Parts: sequence; C-alpha cells; structure tokens
Amino acid sequence: MRSLATAAALLALFAAPVPAGEMTKLTIEVRDHYDKPVDRAAVVVRFVAGRSVKKFGKKVYKSWELKTNQEGIARVPLELPQGKIRVQVIAKGYQTYGEVFDVNEEERTVLVKLNPPQPQHTEHQ
Repeated sequence: MRSLATAAALLALFAAPVPAGEMTKLTIEVRDHYDKPVDRAAVVVRFVAGRSVKKFGKKVYKSWELKTNQEGIARVPLELPQGKIRVQVIAKGYQTYGEVFDVNEEERTVLVKLNPPQPQHTEHQ
C-alpha cells in the first residue's frame, strides 16, 4: 500500500504541468543587414534553463527546428517554459547567428539580424 502511495506521489510530481503564467509563445523574426526578411532560414530553438526537463526519471530535451516563411518569421508551434532559450539561425549567404535569451514574458518576438559573410583571409596571395 505504501509503494502505491509513493508511486502516485512520484507520478504527480513528474507529471505536474507548468503553470500557464510560466509558459511563453516564441516568434523568431530574421532580417538581413538591409532590414529585409530572410526566407527559408534554418532556425533552431532550444530550452536551456536547467538543460532538461525530467519526465518519469528520463531527461527530455526541448528543442525545435524551424524554417522562416517569406516574411522571415518562424513561430515555435508549442508554448515553451520561460527561462533561458538558445536561438541559432543558419541561412545561405549569411554568417551563422547564435545567442541565448532570457525569456520571462508570456509572448516574445526575437529579432535576429544576419550579417553577410566575411571575406576569407589567406597568407598565400
């Protein structure tokens, strides 16, 4: 009987949902150095606060891989826990972008400005 109560308590602990006030809707807007939208850019969003969320004793990593639309916008399809979020953007013809944001609002739009690639340097010219 005691093990059943312990199992029920553990289940309630690990299955407890995050309160609605601690979740956020995240949108990533990608623009170039001329302030024009960048379409078809690869966007990777990772929840990094605490590195993982535990579910039944297993680590479950929270990450999303998205593409921007013609307006340069990528929306994370699900709400994610508030905290530290890593955003990485890769687009052909631009430098790769990566930064960690501290997100603590119910809704947030992250503006990413991509730079053109730097010229390659060589000593053999």
